[in-house]
Amino acid sequence: MLPVSLLVDCRPDDPRLAAALSAAGLPAPTPAARYFMRDDADGFGAIEGDGPDRLLRSVVVPQARRGEGIGAALVTALADKARTSGTTRLWLLTTDAAGFFARLGWTAVDRASAPDAIRASDQFTTLCPASATLMMRELGR
Repeated sequence: MLPVSLLVDCRPDDPRLAAALSAAGLPAPTPAARYFMRDDADGFGAIEGDGPDRLLRSVVVPQARRGEGIGAALVTALADKARTSGTTRLWLLTTDAAGFFARLGWTAVDRASAPDAIRASDQFTTLCPASATLMMRELGR
């Protein structure tokens, strides 16, 4: 697994991030999220929000590197990063990766169950279609 220490901050205007998100068909970076990348730039992800409920977003691994466990390690490292900053539940919206996240312990939940902080995000209100699957993972302490 990818230790949290191998995650480094990534500026939203980093062209490698923009290229990776564009190639995966994901929304462009937003200043509302804090972006991270693997130190080798072979994976990106973001955590958005404050408080106990935050949004995991923009998780992407280059197509050529998929299947190597990078995505799973990245999601685990991002969850650890969120936990250490006070997050107790992480949420995400996905149109095509529900199976991947389910294998990592995420649970699909009804959109009506999302807390206000998640419901107010651009990801929830405008960036993801209403058909996107809402998933949640308890982080514990």
